[in-house]
Amino acid sequence: MSINEKSRAYGAQKSSIREIAAYAGARKAQIGAENVFDFSLGNPSIPAPDSVRASIERCLALPATQLHGYTPASGLPAAREAVAASLSRRFGEGAASADDLYLTCGAAASLSITFHAVVNPGDEVIVIAPYFPEYRVWIETAGATCVEVLADPQTFQIDVAAVEAALTARTKAVVINSPNNPVGSVYSRGNLEALAAVLAKAEARLGTAIYLVADEPYREITYGAEVPWVPSVYDRSIVCYSYSKSLSLPGERIGWVLVPPTNPDHDELVLAVAGAGRKLGFVCAPALFQRVLIDCVDEPSDVEAYARNRQALTEGLARLGYEFIAPEGAFYLWVKALEPDASAFFERAKALELLPVPSDSFGCPGWVRVGYCVSYETIVNSLPAWEELAKSYR
Repeated sequence: MSINEKSRAYGAQKSSIREIAAYAGARKAQIGAENVFDFSLGNPSIPAPDSVRASIERCLALPATQLHGYTPASGLPAAREAVAASLSRRFGEGAASADDLYLTCGAAASLSITFHAVVNPGDEVIVIAPYFPEYRVWIETAGATCVEVLADPQTFQIDVAAVEAALTARTKAVVINSPNNPVGSVYSRGNLEALAAVLAKAEARLGTAIYLVADEPYREITYGAEVPWVPSVYDRSIVCYSYSKSLSLPGERIGWVLVPPTNPDHDELVLAVAGAGRKLGFVCAPALFQRVLIDCVDEPSDVEAYARNRQALTEGLARLGYEFIAPEGAFYLWVKALEPDASAFFERAKALELLPVPSDSFGCPGWVRVGYCVSYETIVNSLPAWEELAKSYR
């Protein structure tokens, strides 16, 4: 065959999340959006802050060569300086400098760049299941093997002993996502410190370097939980970030990779990140939104709106007898399916126009992810369907 077979296979496989979202779109066109309870995509219903619009309007007055022209491959110096200054204000003086940052087209690009920067063919990258399914695609595309390690099934914190058992001489990185998609759990400082100790011990025992890759697009969306700054816990870390959730800009694709100054491989890693961006074609992130970052980098997220949705959904489902993990962050509810087969449970829900995402693609059987970044009315109006679904199992 003349085409790339691996790419064809990824195209044919498709994302279950986006497949459900596409089905939801078709059903909304058929029966009306108000009759479809689409909990599939992590697509914020909260509008971007007014400051984003104001920044865009100011930028429109710039000369066209500035507004639409190329920026340096790693991003505008002023934008990187703004991000670095924000990180230093929040996480301690010197947490980042402009030269530690590479601006990207969102977290997908950040993670792809990071994997291509650190792994070699035959390496292994550990992910904590349940996990965002595209991790596997990006890890395998970089030439590594994706190794799933289940989180603690009771708390959905990292099962540190299980990670330790999975570490081998080929382990190059461990990926963590906190606040977590799909569960909404936030890894505690104690949990991360225990993981850091295990990784440091393994590095010494195996004579290898093991990176801790922190994927943090939900950092600003929490309900009282502390989200520890990973570089303060483990030196050999890399942080990937996106403003898709914090500023409600999923379609604008703007984020960054940070190689913290505390990372012992800092200088070589900065070059590897730049080189990975170059070879993947992820250079010059959208110029307009780099400029928006200069103005809006410290803009707070509208967490109250998500908290209201969270309360309505959890109280409603608890009243109906559903089991779930109370989310500490992000905007997903991890709900126990009413039978072992999450896909079969989804099909019953689908017949009632309820569209969560079955957990199989997240690497964990028996659950569904319910994205509550929808309108408050969608949550309230969906509860009779959730009730009908529960009744169908009695």
